[in-house]
Formats: sequence, structure tokens, C-alpha cells
Amino acid sequence: MGLILSGAERVAARRCREGAGAAGGGPRAVRAPGRWAAGGGAAISGDGAGEARLVARVRNGETEAYAELVRAHAETAHRLALLLGAGAEAEDVVQNAFIKAYRALGGFRDGAAFRPWLLRIVANETKNTVRAAARRRAATERAGALAGAAGAGGAGVAAEDLAGRALAAERREELVTALRALRERHREVVIHRYLLDLDEAETAAALGVPRGTVKSRLSRALRELARLLGEDGGARDGAAGGVRGRGRRGRGGAAAGEPEGGGAGGA
Repeated sequence: MGLILSGAERVAARRCREGAGAAGGGPRAVRAPGRWAAGGGAAISGDGAGEARLVARVRNGETEAYAELVRAHAETAHRLALLLGAGAEAEDVVQNAFIKAYRALGGFRDGAAFRPWLLRIVANETKNTVRAAARRRAATERAGALAGAAGAGGAGVAAEDLAGRALAAERREELVTALRALRERHREVVIHRYLLDLDEAETAAALGVPRGTVKSRLSRALRELARLLGEDGGARDGAAGGVRGRGRRGRGGAAAGEPEGGGAGGA
């Protein structure tokens, strides 16, 4: 049984599908970089049999078969890395993910869907990269703060930089702003389900959670997106309010641990 959505939630879902208002044409406009684009996203039979044959060929040592898998899924993998915050490192993230997937194929379960399995590796690689980048930024900012304290003018430069970042963030399009205001687990389920066009079963496999958890998270995520986008369409104010209000929502139980099906609820 599918989700029963309110009118506002249906609008939020449609906005996600369309990538409405996103800079550069929206999340759907993301394309695989040149190193993978030549294959044009090779078509693989939708019933999974084509992928299963390719995986079997790779296991038999046919590297060209893996190249076909890469061409078929590179665009989706690259889009996921960007949506999860990889930024300029998205290409490297995807390349590393494909390498790790190749090395892990020996443990790939026969009969399983390849795309959700691959996207789970891409998501994990992206998270590791984003965390490492955040640690590097924090170290750089600490060093800059120390340098600024030691010499006149340093603090002013840092303040200008921070103001520039704040202004750039404020101008981001509504949908991306609203998505980023969601909890990570809710943002991920929206990205996989609507921006990457995975079905419910594929989303569950990619996130490593039961289908019931996908449904409950998606329902909460769309409800929150509808609130953030608001009647006036102004996600910026709503997103800021959502960030400020997260601590208060924890008292209702969701922030302290959602009662969602299955024990694999973590990021």
C-alpha cells in the first residue's frame, strides 16, 4: 500500500521530482562527468537479469562487463554524491565507490539488485568524504582564528568570509535549502526515492532499512518539507525555523529515536 499524502505533501513530493527552482536546472540536471558520459548510460534490462549477467561476467574476470555497469550507473551515483554534499569531490567519491564495489563483488549476494547495493557504497563513501572535509575546514578555521588573534585585521577578513558564505547560502534555491534542513535520515530517503527515482524496495535496500521504515520516514520527510516550503513558498525562513526548532521537537519523541520498523535506522 502506497503513502497517503495530503495536498501539501503531494506538492512537496512533486517539487522533489521536478527539482523545481534548483540552481543550474535542479538536481535532475546533474550529469555524469566526462570520464563516464561517453557510454551514455548503457541500458540494462529492468528485470535485473541483465545486471545479474553482467555481475556474473565480472566475477569471471571480464573487466569490460564492469565498465558496462559503471556506464549504466555513473550518472545516478554522481548525482547522489552531489546531493549528499560531496561538492567538487563528487567525481573522486564516485570513482572510489566503484573501485570499492568492484573489490566487494565477491560478497555480493546472488539475486540481489546491484543498483541499491552500489548506491549504498556511494552514500557511505560520500559521508566519509564530507566528514573528512569538515574536519579539515574546522582545523583551517581554528588556525585562521589563532592567526587573526595574533595580528590586526585577521578577524576582519574572517568575518568577511563568513558573511560571504552566509549570503551565498541564503541565495540557494528553496528546495535544496529545505532538503538540507531535514534530518539526515529523512533527507536521504527523499533523495533516493524522488531525486534518484528508486522505487520503494530499492530505496530500502540502498539505505539498509525495511520498506516500512522507508514509508514512515518518507511520510515524515514530506510533511516536514511541506512545512518548510510553506504557503508562501519561502523555504528560507521555514528552514531556519526548522533548524531552530529541532531541539523542541525532540520532546515529542522523534528526535530522541523514531519508532520506525527494523533496527537499521541509523545513518
